Amino acid sequence: MRMAVNQYPTTASPVGAPVSPILSIDRGSSDQYDTVIETHAHPEPKLIWSVSATATVHAAARDWLIPPGYGLWIPGGVAHGGAVLRAGEGSAVAFSPDSCPITWTRPTGVAVGPLLRELFAHLYLASHQDPSRPHAEALMFALLVALPTHDIHVAVPTDPRVRAIAERLVADPSDQRELAAWSDHVHASVRTLSRLFPRETGLSFARWRTQVRIRAAIQLLADGASVNATARAVGYRKPSAFISAFRRVTGHTPGTYLHTD
Repeated sequence: MRMAVNQYPTTASPVGAPVSPILSIDRGSSDQYDTVIETHAHPEPKLIWSVSATATVHAAARDWLIPPGYGLWIPGGVAHGGAVLRAGEGSAVAFSPDSCPITWTRPTGVAVGPLLRELFAHLYLASHQDPSRPHAEALMFALLVALPTHDIHVAVPTDPRVRAIAERLVADPSDQRELAAWSDHVHASVRTLSRLFPRETGLSFARWRTQVRIRAAIQLLADGASVNATARAVGYRKPSAFISAFRRVTGHTPGTYLHTD
């Protein structure tokens, strides 16, 4: 992952200026699948979030799926590593352990909506002396709200046969192939795959795929796509089937997540 870094070291703050809780904002892109980030830790808390890539992060004995429009808060000192499942752009924000108002002690998922995304872009360019910084930072922290666990987590299999299927479905949730077709693709029997999916993810293949589709649908709806267009984009031929699955997974109708100005 190639990253451009905009740093705000405390020592660079002019005398009398408020100390920014942001140490650095990194932005970059990955040009290929399977870019691996080796396990590491750092003393400062970080927020990593996806603009257009899809990544998986292993932290605190758990795999986190980070699709576009979502991020993961990683507290200082927590070991983590990961891989890029779909090439694209991403960003990372490092915070001062001493002045950051967020005190989450465990990896925590967040949604990065259009306003938060624009705030990050503004802060990336704004200098320490910019009078808008304190206001922009305060609004940024107000918008960083922890998501419920079930809203961010989609278990990522570790067995290479079901992981290959999972990665393809994350990259393209509209893929219609059932296990019989996937069995030829990964050279494993349908019976084996049917056994591995629940063991690796806690869900049957069909239920896991539904979770991935609804996860992708939430971001499309938030970005302004219609219900019908979203249904087609994530693999549902009939909007009624999509609405039913959406309600079953989230407890709400898709209209709840539609972007409104």
